[in-house]
Amino acid sequence: MLRQACVLGVDIGTSSSKGVLVTLDGTIVATATREHEVLRPAPGHVEMDAHVWWDEAAGIIRELLAAPGAPEPGQVRSVGVSGMGPCVLVTDLAGEPRRPAVLYGIDTRATAQIERLTERLGGADAIRERCGSSLSTQAVGPKLAWLAEHEPQAVAGDWRLFQPSTWLGWKLTGAYYLDHHSASQCTPMYDAGAQGWHGPWAAEVAAGAQLPPLVWPGDIVGGVSAQAAAETGLEAGTPVIAGTIDAWSEAISVGAHQVGDLMLMYGTTMFLINTVDKPLTSPTLWGTVGALPGTRNLAGGMATSGAITGWLRELFGSPGYPELLALADAAGPGAHGLLLLPYFAGERTPIADPDARGVLAGLTVAHTRGDLYRAALEATAFGVRHNVAAIEQAGGQVERIVAVGGGAQGSLWTQIVSDVTGLPQAIPAKTIGAAFGAAFLAAGAVGEPDIGEWNPIVETRTPRPSVRADYDELYALYLDLYPATAPTVHALAARERRAPDR
Repeated sequence: MLRQACVLGVDIGTSSSKGVLVTLDGTIVATATREHEVLRPAPGHVEMDAHVWWDEAAGIIRELLAAPGAPEPGQVRSVGVSGMGPCVLVTDLAGEPRRPAVLYGIDTRATAQIERLTERLGGADAIRERCGSSLSTQAVGPKLAWLAEHEPQAVAGDWRLFQPSTWLGWKLTGAYYLDHHSASQCTPMYDAGAQGWHGPWAAEVAAGAQLPPLVWPGDIVGGVSAQAAAETGLEAGTPVIAGTIDAWSEAISVGAHQVGDLMLMYGTTMFLINTVDKPLTSPTLWGTVGALPGTRNLAGGMATSGAITGWLRELFGSPGYPELLALADAAGPGAHGLLLLPYFAGERTPIADPDARGVLAGLTVAHTRGDLYRAALEATAFGVRHNVAAIEQAGGQVERIVAVGGGAQGSLWTQIVSDVTGLPQAIPAKTIGAAFGAAFLAAGAVGEPDIGEWNPIVETRTPRPSVRADYDELYALYLDLYPATAPTVHALAARERRAPDR
């Protein structure tokens, strides 16, 4: 049998790395996954060893090339990369990491630096006007400032800044770069209007940095080096694209990049990206440059979603997800009187509170595993509704929601989100996510693929009018529960920081 030419995509996520081998018409030949855990060296600190990213990526590529039906390495036309972000990986000029990477908004260590930098740079409004977003736990700048204050050796002398996607690109090709979208989340270093580094503010937080040249996610940055070819099995010289942050690659993977589209990513965290017709800003959301040239986004992200359901599953003795979903389905709307705040790692948008914590209200000895699991699913849905409201208040328009990610593969979670928000969701044929989006961008660098052909919409999840009143009432209680409990959980967060390490 004649084996078809392919493209390959690899993504570094929070809980796993994934890869996919795809023919030029969008048919998936093989997939591969490596699970991993993040490091939590102190309360609010979330890190990863970058060497794990490369070891997993190289292993995934070798596995894909050895899969049944895989083409010869010379038939891999191009390689795409993506990864969680924005992260802070500081290396020397040879690309050797000086410390583990500080992860995106789930790492909340830089709260003091956010406050000080905001004041020093003229206030939140001035920063949003130039950068598109306020300083928050999602921003790169405050984390660099934290390193300068607490680990000055990490940023001493000359150094380089990487993201997970660009680290893979560096290891594959030796090219040093950053894509425009990722740069637009390096607040306050990037001028979103001029679409380039803003020298004075970059110097404020990244003194000594050799800032990477800026490219677009679909641009070819180089060919696979001889060393990378030996480690991965790819043919030397195979083109590699720049790639970008995983959520934006997810949006590419389902074609959610037209004005009015909202990509809703069901993963370890929940992420929302609304494509808008002009630059928009919000005190509680992130205004960014899009993954495609000429596009703009309003984005939001919850700090946990699938992380909570995974945590519950572990507490329950690790039963299968189908069993837990069946129990949650039987529990019914409202989880027999339970209401949960999903702020288990602080919260990003729209409340921007790194000291927020999870709250479970209404608990009795009669509640079951199914009730608790249902409450977790509903909590993430309330968080989505809260973010959608913030997007619309900022001027965004949500005309079409497209679901993607592992959690979009079953019907219950997506149905609950549609019921809570009152909005239908388009479900595409393939929900593998960022690795597939990276592969599509790689195909675009060597051809003209059509995402509608690669990944057609096959189902629409519609809200059920019969549960709307119940969920409207619960959503109002959800909005009330956070301010009512915030003083208590803030005090508990302070105690956590003072407590000895676990």
